[in-house]
Amino acid sequence: MEKNPLNVFGLPLQECCHDPVTGYFRDGYCKTMAEDRGTHVVCAMVTEKFLQFSKKRGNDLITPVPQWQFPGLKPGDRWCLCVSRWLEAEKAGVAPLVVLEATHEIALEYTELDTLVKYAYIPSDN
Repeated sequence: MEKNPLNVFGLPLQECCHDPVTGYFRDGYCKTMAEDRGTHVVCAMVTEKFLQFSKKRGNDLITPVPQWQFPGLKPGDRWCLCVSRWLEAEKAGVAPLVVLEATHEIALEYTELDTLVKYAYIPSDN
């Protein structure tokens, strides 16, 4: 595992989410390793459209799975997505917003920064 993972801007990777706890390592960060066949590196703010899209493709992120301490996701939750699923959703017009500071730089091996920036989650100051 990397000691100092970087985000898509080349800066230290920020936490994606601890409630619910996310990431391949379940440490709140969108980090990866060779055994992570899904490459869970995109920190996304999930939407109902995306959750339904993912469920239809065989990855139900809505239904709780207590034995895996998975509470199920709801719109507005942050989650480390597989980069390939995010790209699939982007092509289908249902890609969720991306928390760029918490998205691992490996995502840039699959897509351009400009594409991710189009979906940047920008928190409101309200």
